[in-house]
Amino acid sequence: MTGKTAFSERYGFRRDQVTLANWRTAPFSRWAFQNVGELVPSAPVVAASTAPTQELRDLSWLLSETVSLPSGEKRIGDFLDGSYADALTIMKGGKFIGDWVAPTMNFGEKHIAFSISKSMVAIVAGVLEDEGLLDPNAPVIDYLPETAGSAYADATVRHVLDMTVSLDIEEAYLDPESAFGRYRRAMLWNPGGGDEGLFEFLCTLKRLPTPHGEVFRYRSPNTDLLGILLERVSGRRIADLMREKLWTPLGTTGEIAITVDREGTSRASAGISLTPRDLARVGEMMRNGGVARGRRVVSESWVEDTLTKGSHEAWQRSDFAPLFPKGRYRNKWYQTGEGSFCGIGIHGQWLFVDPKNELVVVRMSCQPDPVMEAFDYDNIAFMKALGKLLGRASSIRKVLR
Repeated sequence: MTGKTAFSERYGFRRDQVTLANWRTAPFSRWAFQNVGELVPSAPVVAASTAPTQELRDLSWLLSETVSLPSGEKRIGDFLDGSYADALTIMKGGKFIGDWVAPTMNFGEKHIAFSISKSMVAIVAGVLEDEGLLDPNAPVIDYLPETAGSAYADATVRHVLDMTVSLDIEEAYLDPESAFGRYRRAMLWNPGGGDEGLFEFLCTLKRLPTPHGEVFRYRSPNTDLLGILLERVSGRRIADLMREKLWTPLGTTGEIAITVDREGTSRASAGISLTPRDLARVGEMMRNGGVARGRRVVSESWVEDTLTKGSHEAWQRSDFAPLFPKGRYRNKWYQTGEGSFCGIGIHGQWLFVDPKNELVVVRMSCQPDPVMEAFDYDNIAFMKALGKLLGRASSIRKVLR
């Protein structure tokens, strides 16, 4: 194939060069993270609202502002361009005050949220807990007897929710021959999958000798197991549960989808794609104690538990502790220990909520490596800087009129 098309002019490569083997690598991820359903089987979700999506609120007024980051002083526009950002959406006091998208992303298009999916699925768990269908202190095996003999056989739902299962698997994102590579084949994210389903794989995982509950261990399989558990207790598929319990109450307006395995099992831990604005609506609901559009989505007590409880000691024993030295992890949400909280996904996905400054920030991106610590620390400093910058009412008066 010769010559350039509109596609290759925009992205720098041809569509037929994007494959299941390379979709999470640069430069192909720039397109693939917005079009996962063309590569991995996905369950679509009809938008909750038929109202047209609001027009983009230009964020150019903010891009020339300078912020102090661990990597140095930078203009916001330069930071976004230099850190592989695809989109930035900001809410202040419940209003959208600005949207920015990279030249390779259209406003209003969906983008994979990766592990922020965990935080969203946990909200549905909270709703089912409110409805009396789920007991977080119950043994997993009471709901999923198939887990007998696995690491989950003597774990509780609380261990799963807080990532304190003593699970013997590493998040080896870049090793296709590891147990994590087998896990990704089971979810159809890597070539060679289809011989083993996701739940079948989860039931083979073994535990470490240390007790559950003592150490925060970031292990994505926990949330996939949670998704299966939620389907079992409710009798509903995750896509349908989320539409009923989350997307409809929030009034989402964009397309939403979640990847599935050969049996239709949802990738609850990382498979949700949605628009930046709809993701911001999730953060705004949490900022408002579980209420959206005047309607209660999840109980205030669940939100309070999520934002104030969790073991600081388990967090301190983890390799995540330097990220938030005062932090905790509860119900698949990160507490910074400084009043703000967030959901985080690999390749640079952030949902950051700053209640003090009434701020919700969504950043979606296609960072070339799954984990880039320098960018993590820059992003945390960036979110804090936005809080200080936008906390001054005079700086945004013109966009709040």
